[in-house]
Amino acid sequence: MRFDIVTLFPELFAPHLTLGVTRRAFESRQVDVRLWQLRDFADDPHRRVDDRPYGGGPGMVMLAEPLERVVAAIRSDRVESPPAPLILFSPAGRRLDQALVRELALGKGALLLCGRYEGVDQRFIDERVDLELSLGDFVLSGGEVAALALLDAVTRLQPGVLNDELSHLEESFESGLLEAPHYSRPEVWHAGEATARAVPAPLLSGHHAEIARWRRERALEITSQRRPDLIVAARAAGRLTPDDERFLGARGL
Repeated sequence: MRFDIVTLFPELFAPHLTLGVTRRAFESRQVDVRLWQLRDFADDPHRRVDDRPYGGGPGMVMLAEPLERVVAAIRSDRVESPPAPLILFSPAGRRLDQALVRELALGKGALLLCGRYEGVDQRFIDERVDLELSLGDFVLSGGEVAALALLDAVTRLQPGVLNDELSHLEESFESGLLEAPHYSRPEVWHAGEATARAVPAPLLSGHHAEIARWRRERALEITSQRRPDLIVAARAAGRLTPDDERFLGARGL
């Protein structure tokens, strides 16, 4: 899997590629990340990659021609058929979710374009961009943070990256629900105080079926309270069992 990242600030990616659980995937080239400085593809002495927008208004627009050149260079270097998608991070894009992360994790990688300034010349988007993605309904200074988020989410799903191969299967969104809460040592926190809080009894029972039921019910409860839209989607997709529906119905959820 290979990701080619077009950015004005390649230095922002260095810490992510050398730290954390995903580090081993980058070091081994299981996930090959190549950074392309867009200014290297400018055609003037000042390495300019932006200009004022037609029609006036604040800010600057990323020029189509340097982008065209860098994408051509990447395509020539990758030499693959069919070509990997070119993804632009933009507030106008589809919201990134776990379903798309899983889809990308099974592919060959992508070209990631990190926009800056007011945006990218629309003609380049129309001609070359395959997919626009957004992290949510807010605006970032550039696409680098979004590219890092996508890179991390996809890389951690690759075989051997996580210590436990099954751990990601129980995480939020994998089943269409938020994840149940977690507890660790000590068994009683603030023991002997008025604020003492114990680990829920089912988790201490050693009864695997009881633990699984408790976790499923807590996931349903938390999801219905915090993200009811996910419950609606899970129902529509047929992911809820009769037991799930009985649990939700008994609590008016």
